[in-house]
Amino acid sequence: MDELADFKKILERLEHGGVKKVKVAVADIDGVLRGKYLHFDKFRAAAESTFGFCNVVLGWDSSDVCYDNVKYTGWHTGYPDALVQLDPATHRTVPWDNDVPFFLGHFVKSDMTPLSICPRQALRRVIRKAEAMGFTPKNGMEFEWFNFRESAKSLHDKGYIRPEPITPGMFGYSLIRAGQERDFFNALMDELTAFNVPIEGLHTETGPGVYEAAILYSGALESADRATLFKAGAKDIAARFGIMPSFMAKWHKDLPGCSGHMHQSLWTKNGENAFYDAGDTHKMSATFKSYLAGQLKLLPELLPFFAPTVNSYKRLVDGYWAPTKPTWGIDNRTVSHRVIPGSEKSTRLEVRVSGSDVNPYLSVAASLAAGLYGIEKNLKLEDAPVKGSAYAESSVPRLPHNLSEATQKLADSKIAREILGENLVEHFVATRNWEWRQFQDSVTDWETRRYFEII
Repeated sequence: MDELADFKKILERLEHGGVKKVKVAVADIDGVLRGKYLHFDKFRAAAESTFGFCNVVLGWDSSDVCYDNVKYTGWHTGYPDALVQLDPATHRTVPWDNDVPFFLGHFVKSDMTPLSICPRQALRRVIRKAEAMGFTPKNGMEFEWFNFRESAKSLHDKGYIRPEPITPGMFGYSLIRAGQERDFFNALMDELTAFNVPIEGLHTETGPGVYEAAILYSGALESADRATLFKAGAKDIAARFGIMPSFMAKWHKDLPGCSGHMHQSLWTKNGENAFYDAGDTHKMSATFKSYLAGQLKLLPELLPFFAPTVNSYKRLVDGYWAPTKPTWGIDNRTVSHRVIPGSEKSTRLEVRVSGSDVNPYLSVAASLAAGLYGIEKNLKLEDAPVKGSAYAESSVPRLPHNLSEATQKLADSKIAREILGENLVEHFVATRNWEWRQFQDSVTDWETRRYFEII
């Protein structure tokens, strides 16, 4: 009822302002926004109830090829409409699209209960679990990504080979490189903030044409919304400047990969940071330690939520600023989980295994669920924090090497089903198996270079 009341107020404001159309969107299983414009009259009806969106949105891959191995949807269902419920809390305007009103939604069943395989609903479910345990989860995401002097057509015409970065060389934290694309750089900072995706920091990273953005932390759901909108918004803005961003985890074997780090904390109903303990050597409370222990224990089983593509595993290699083992340390950037001790306001955890190719809803949901599992089971941190290079920790088993290995671990995980739901895990496993099959069936440029003439 509260959401409906919120929408009534919003509808009144929009109608009074003479709004003729509204933009709406949902996230698919890969975190890609799928959306449309609605005439205001249609939007009014959708706001007061739901509207239909072909359920293929949860039944195809990032190339719009339909899965042949999922139960929820497919040719066997005839691809009916799925119901989308808009969330009034996501209301914002799009500054680079004439300030058109914008709303995010999520999928529901006919009885208005959440659709279990919807990524946004999965995160909402885990957040409700946290709240039932007395916690409010907060999260902040940061992304690294490459920018190219390309368009969809130019890249297609050259066969996706040798895209041209907007700047050459390796020059992290460079004001010179940022200044060479000053209008684009400022547009990202200013327009995304106006889109209610506030950027806390924006700078160049090591690599040709690489930027990194830290999105201001917020509640976990809002954080995932912002992260999803950030990626879509950055691409929208960049096109105006003849630039194509890429959030691939690793586009070139000789260059660093791109991360999608998650900063996390839990807060009590009294507004206190549940991770902070002034009397502990590292300022870590018992709650924090159990939360971290849960994440370390379950990381190998949940890895596809943090490394969801075939390409993700090209980033997870030793010595390239990405973790390869479930490890933790104090302000150590070689571990999978970096503890950042500070004040009662700033003590937090940085999850460093996730790449820029994640679906933010699923990566935040899986990470949070693993931490809550650790608290529920009162898990203890068995190992001391890593000092120095985590790559040298020979006693810690390595994470799965590829998407196939990782997906099999997820498929075999009873705990994953317990904390994230049977339907979601089953559906996601099927989609990752599909992704691996597409890779296995493809002929790559590496193969043609290696075998075409010589073999």
